[in-house]
Amino acid sequence: MKKRILGLCMAAIMTVAMSACSSNTQTTQQPVENTEETTQTEQGDTALSYDKIVVGLDDTFAPLGFRDEEGNLQGVDVELMEAASEIIGIPFELQPIDWSMKETELANKNIDLIWNGYTITEERKEKVAFSQPYLNNRQVVVTMADSDINTLADLAGKTVAAQAESSAVDAINSKPEIAETFADLGEFETNDQCLIDLEAGRTDAVVADEVIIRYYVSKKGAENYKILEEDFGTEQYAVGVRQEDTALLEAVNAALDTLKENGTTKTISEKWFGSDIIME
Repeated sequence: MKKRILGLCMAAIMTVAMSACSSNTQTTQQPVENTEETTQTEQGDTALSYDKIVVGLDDTFAPLGFRDEEGNLQGVDVELMEAASEIIGIPFELQPIDWSMKETELANKNIDLIWNGYTITEERKEKVAFSQPYLNNRQVVVTMADSDINTLADLAGKTVAAQAESSAVDAINSKPEIAETFADLGEFETNDQCLIDLEAGRTDAVVADEVIIRYYVSKKGAENYKILEEDFGTEQYAVGVRQEDTALLEAVNAALDTLKENGTTKTISEKWFGSDIIME
């Protein structure tokens, strides 16, 4: 009887041990999103635990990130992302997002980077970590060519448009002595919508990034528009990262350094802007 009890106990122990081994094996084989696969970067000893890096962008932000006639993503930042991905050694997945929700998408881990004409601001620094800046920009005012608006003061009593949750809105609000004179400030989902409203005569002026406006008017006919000499301030573009993702931030900075050193940024800039305007 004792031998039978002992045998049953030994069988039970072996069953538990085998079950534990089986459970451990299954656990290591189960994929865990963006955490299980570790890839070594080419910049040094920093290891990144991503099987892919999801990049959030506005796909209407020409010439930085937008779609061609076939619907493919292209632009300055798109080419920079692709080059950075090769250097870091992890695939980048480009994910168009609602730009007004960019910081929320990052915090919720739906994306890993914000990269598409993303302006450094003090308010955003409280929510995200920024890479080194790579492009200077201004917030300019554009009107139709026959407009009587020639200075910021002329915006008094006028209807002005800007992209919602953009640095253009921040720049406007930083000059309350001007903003408070507007008849109305209309906020649209995209800059394209702002400019369409301008062309339709429903808006008197649009405030937006200079790199976007100059590209837009060059395609539509520069003679049809007027860009004011006065602006709402200068700014710099950078890549946004979650504050706790220090390894990813270091990898992005190292990749940007490499792209500047090997001439990739110069080639991309000259292709889209006609000159090298990316910061050294």
